[in-house]
Amino acid sequence: MSPLPIRLHVPGPTPLPDAVREAGARQMVNHRGPEFKALLGRVTAGLGRAFRTHDTILVLSSSGTGGLEAAVVNHLSPGDPVLAVTIGAFGDRFAKIATTYGADVTRLAMEWGRAAEAGDVAAAAREMAARGRAPAAVLLTHNETSTGVTNPVAELAAAARTVVPDVLVIVDAISGLGAVPFETDAWGVDVVVTGSQKSWMVPPGLAMVSVSERAWAAAERATMPRFYFDLAAHRKSAATGETPWTPAVGVCFALDVAIALLEAEGYEAIFARHRACGAAARAGLRALGFTLFADPAHASDTVTAAYVPDGLEWSALNGALKARGLILAGGQGKLAGHILRLGHLGAVTVNDVLAALAIIEDALIALGLPPGERGAALVEAVRAADASAQVPAGSAV
Repeated sequence: MSPLPIRLHVPGPTPLPDAVREAGARQMVNHRGPEFKALLGRVTAGLGRAFRTHDTILVLSSSGTGGLEAAVVNHLSPGDPVLAVTIGAFGDRFAKIATTYGADVTRLAMEWGRAAEAGDVAAAAREMAARGRAPAAVLLTHNETSTGVTNPVAELAAAARTVVPDVLVIVDAISGLGAVPFETDAWGVDVVVTGSQKSWMVPPGLAMVSVSERAWAAAERATMPRFYFDLAAHRKSAATGETPWTPAVGVCFALDVAIALLEAEGYEAIFARHRACGAAARAGLRALGFTLFADPAHASDTVTAAYVPDGLEWSALNGALKARGLILAGGQGKLAGHILRLGHLGAVTVNDVLAALAIIEDALIALGLPPGERGAALVEAVRAADASAQVPAGSAV
């Protein structure tokens, strides 16, 4: 008997298109030679188009967390006042990185499941300024996968700058950029970090960072220690088509092919596809009897979080799903055991979401929690996906 196909629906790593997997298996090239120089040039140019920026783009061989560390240590000094706006576990991690390196971090912590509000950000920055400690930087999370919430980054950045016009805006865009609209230059964002294993449909191993001229000026003053993550060293090497340290060559091969696939589809079409997947996931889970965790006004189109039904342990549900070939994520931190997270980013379609919902329905029935008329949730999911096509392009945060 052949094993069940595995349907991976965690918020990253994401499933890989065949062409991307094949590219990652290519024979190595000299990372100091002309082939890699051309590859790095194509990749950084493509990323610039996706980031919607004319800023410097750098490719680091690390996880996304390494990119966040680079964003902190290159632009701040110990003791610098920092406003960390956190809406979940990854916002907390960003704040912890800054604290670890000696920044004077003020946390604006929102209730998990809700997005940050511009008025709260402005008020927090104003209070810091009144104490004589106006923030040198604001740390924001674009898409919080621990809660399934997308932040209104443009509004939050603008709010911070109404109080401190030259404040650095540093954004963790690891799980949203490339799947939902993001405008680095138009929103005035100084440093943006994303990771290869999310919307980019590539294995883990690369962090991609954009750096504005204002951020480079701050880097010249910054005194936090850095070596491997020294972005000035990366910029110097990039000018000659290299990286300062040995790059993850195979992952770069994969990213090169993935960017070509994304651009062939077109980013507006990609945003619409993720919008439809998010709508289908939310509607389908609701119809199966789940209570959604995120504020509907800011629900993510890359991951949907929902409470585990009353009377059911996450471990039992997770086991039933795994037995049927579906891999979801559980809750993190204080949400462990209380929620599940259905990822729908990268190389994902509405049909993939429908297949996942069908497996969830089957598992619920097997566990003695029949959700009602069989197949009704799939009908609701399809309706929601179709309705999402009526949403104006670019209206997502």
